[in-house]
Amino acid sequence: MKKVYIAAVLAVLLLVNATVLAAVAPTADKLLREGARGENVKMVQKLLADTGYYAGQIDGIFGGATLEAVRRFQTYNGLKADGVVGKETIAFLQRERTSATPNRYSRELTMTATAYTSEDDGNGSHTYRGNELRRGLAAVDPRVIPLGTRLFIKGYGYAIADDIGGAIKGNKIDLAFENRAEALQFGVQKVTVYILD
Repeated sequence: MKKVYIAAVLAVLLLVNATVLAAVAPTADKLLREGARGENVKMVQKLLADTGYYAGQIDGIFGGATLEAVRRFQTYNGLKADGVVGKETIAFLQRERTSATPNRYSRELTMTATAYTSEDDGNGSHTYRGNELRRGLAAVDPRVIPLGTRLFIKGYGYAIADDIGGAIKGNKIDLAFENRAEALQFGVQKVTVYILD
């Protein structure tokens, strides 16, 4: 029964990934570049956020922050860093998003992870760096992990060190979630944090 359940989950994930790829894959005559707007741009921003390259708002506007994230992703993956999103960039984004662990990192830390949301008392809706608080952003001690650093956290996924907190000192990390229920389910855990930058 367990094998059937796992096979079904994997089949659904593959279907979702194929759907996302088909939905955002630009045609040969329609590439996404700075100035573009719409659902395809939103999907690219979401893929960039899911892989820890984009901390900005997922608004469907291909502006300077999206351009910088695309170029950073392309450079990191050995692609032509022209800031233009075509089929090759989408394929690399999709592959990285579904990877279980990063293939390159500079450091590995064992940290105590907590969870937080904008719904928590005393929390605002934006991070220290001014981005809207959402999953994929993390509060860190900047003496341990500099703000802006790209991370991979086992059991959570990719994130960007984008926030600080009074209780986040030393080897502690606070991971943002979309809602209070998800944060409570995560609780407090020991995690492995890979420093990717």
